[in-house]
Amino acid sequence: MKSRFIVLMLVASSLVVSGWCCRAVRAASPEFTVDVMPVISKAGCNLGTCHGNLNGKGGLKLSLRGQDPEFDYHSLVVSARGRRVNLAAPEQSLILQKATGNVAHRGGIRIDTGSDAYALLIRWIADGASAPSPEAIKLTQLRVTPTEAIVVEPDDQVRVHVEALFSDGSLRDVTDTACYELSNLNAEVDAHGVVSRLKYGETTLIVRYLHLQLPVSIAFTEKRQDFVWDDPDSFNEIDDHVFAKLKRLRINPSPLCDDSTFVRRAYLDAIGRLPLAAESREFVADPDPDKRDQLIDSLLARPEFADYWALKWADVLRAEEKVLDTQGVQVFHEWIRDGLASGRPIDQFVRELVTGTGSTFNDPAANYYRANRDPSTRGETTARLFLGTRLQCAKCHNHPFDRWTQDDYYEWSSLFSQLDYEIGENKRQDGLDKNEFAGDQTVMVSKQKEVRNPTTNEVAPPKFLGGDILPDEAKGDRLSALADWLTSPENELFVQSQANFIWYQLMGLGIVDPIDDFRLTNPPSNPELMQFVSHELVRGGFDVRHLVATIMKSRAYQLSAEPNESNVNDQTCYSRAYVRRLPAEVLLDMQGDVLGASAGFLGYPDGTRAVEIPGVLSKQARKKPLGSGDRFLKTFGKPDRIMACDCERSNETTLKQVFALIGEGLNERITAPENRLATLAESSMTDVEVVQELYWSALSRPPNASEESASLGVISASSGNRRVAIEDIAWALLNAKEFLFRR
Repeated sequence: MKSRFIVLMLVASSLVVSGWCCRAVRAASPEFTVDVMPVISKAGCNLGTCHGNLNGKGGLKLSLRGQDPEFDYHSLVVSARGRRVNLAAPEQSLILQKATGNVAHRGGIRIDTGSDAYALLIRWIADGASAPSPEAIKLTQLRVTPTEAIVVEPDDQVRVHVEALFSDGSLRDVTDTACYELSNLNAEVDAHGVVSRLKYGETTLIVRYLHLQLPVSIAFTEKRQDFVWDDPDSFNEIDDHVFAKLKRLRINPSPLCDDSTFVRRAYLDAIGRLPLAAESREFVADPDPDKRDQLIDSLLARPEFADYWALKWADVLRAEEKVLDTQGVQVFHEWIRDGLASGRPIDQFVRELVTGTGSTFNDPAANYYRANRDPSTRGETTARLFLGTRLQCAKCHNHPFDRWTQDDYYEWSSLFSQLDYEIGENKRQDGLDKNEFAGDQTVMVSKQKEVRNPTTNEVAPPKFLGGDILPDEAKGDRLSALADWLTSPENELFVQSQANFIWYQLMGLGIVDPIDDFRLTNPPSNPELMQFVSHELVRGGFDVRHLVATIMKSRAYQLSAEPNESNVNDQTCYSRAYVRRLPAEVLLDMQGDVLGASAGFLGYPDGTRAVEIPGVLSKQARKKPLGSGDRFLKTFGKPDRIMACDCERSNETTLKQVFALIGEGLNERITAPENRLATLAESSMTDVEVVQELYWSALSRPPNASEESASLGVISASSGNRRVAIEDIAWALLNAKEFLFRR
């Protein structure tokens, strides 16, 4: 009996120990969401180019970047009759055979058989390939060090360290399991978070682990052993922030541009036209040290300011004839221009747009919704224009690069669901073009079907983007509630995106760039500068002119485009002016001003300036030939205004543009019998005075000695036909890079 008792005790003890061991193993078994998903992401299996594609790849579809662990578990373990996982022989599981290259896989080898990742997957399958557990710990915070780095030659690498904090308080080193992406080709990054320089400049490293991601700003700079900071004077606080960054990067800014360059730049940026020869001469000769500030103030008070900046807003607000009708375009453009002329603050301007209802012929702001016909388009457009946010990706799945979820997308769209249209007779010219509408429409608030989330098929409650759900008492007037929230000075995205839009128009590069892509993983190139210009916009009462003047009066705006040894590679820090081709409308008007002969536009009277045209193309174009001005604008990148994005305008150079500059149109205006060139040829001015006048008119400066000598040589070789010689000189000036580009 005693021996039996001992045996029973030993057996019981072994069972208890065995049971305890099983529980310990189970406790230590990999959890799908926390442990397995990082391995799948690190291998790149759930990227958009692989199984994270909208349609999957090779019969397997995963959620993009692991946004839906439940879906991914079902795809890997349950679907395809469970053939992808072999619980009896884990190493024979198809997901491992494919990933290690033992079975043909178009994605190649993604996991090495000797790696920790492989061992973890084997253990997970051997332990039963458990599903995501509701009790599993959650990732609450991602910590990355350093958060920014300046790497000075001879160093050419920086390694980031990544830690993940979970809901149970545990902290894991996930440096080797996090995912890394770079914003440009200035550097490369390996699987362990080591970023190596490929060329000098700035880049942003995006660190992603599970559902969280953080940016790390990295700048690779030359040693410049003999570098000495020039310590230039700041004109205002903009310069303080620009120069502080330049000093950290061991970059000296270029010197101030000369007066001829400045007067030309200021006129073109503020009012979209060249200064007259007399205006340029007077400015350059003026000894007053405050003349630049005085010029800026005078330009912002001119009516052409409203003309030019209305063009910028008409582009992104889609003022075009096919959808809005010719009359709708006219009244919409006039409303935009009048607001700028009268100094309507941006917040009020946007408020009137997003609450705009009524007749599109009598209530101009209603044309905003006439061009945006459904809740999704209205939501995407409003977010893009007034919050600097691209939401399109979140329509089908959670945004891969931003915080916005699919729920956010439809809840935001729901704010715009209660709109309808009263449509009269459509007298469109093309019966096959469903986008064309000729005639008035009335935009009205009307009870419509609520927006449903396609994933859940449930009604999406109206909710501000990144904000609160709309209160029940406000649901009867959603647009007014939206306007209150959207245009609030406390709405950081609204304020920053509007300030950034103005900065971009003057500096040629947004502090956040692209200007409609504010997100955590596309941070401002200079956060302190972004904060200042945003606060300055609010401090100035959302007045466009106030912020334009502040920017133009900064030293950063007035720097020369000529690079120095330290800033020759700078593309983002505003250490010099960035040369860019002028917009099509401005370029065409400049030609007209120099020649005294404007181009013709179909449907508009002679003498109309290109920047004053309300829309894109007259509807008469279907029955009558285009004017030379219309063809020029199309060739040089005037947008069709199909998209609510400044990116639709093209400032690229093309071969077709060359033919536009040497062919009909320009030549017709150069040889017009009563243009300005004829007046100069017939005047009593000396040849030197004529050449001087042409240079001051076209380039806002006098010719240098060699230019003057060459021009006089053209005139002397003309056999007494001064008019022909002047035409040749004018043609050369209008085709010069200095004329075509803003510098």
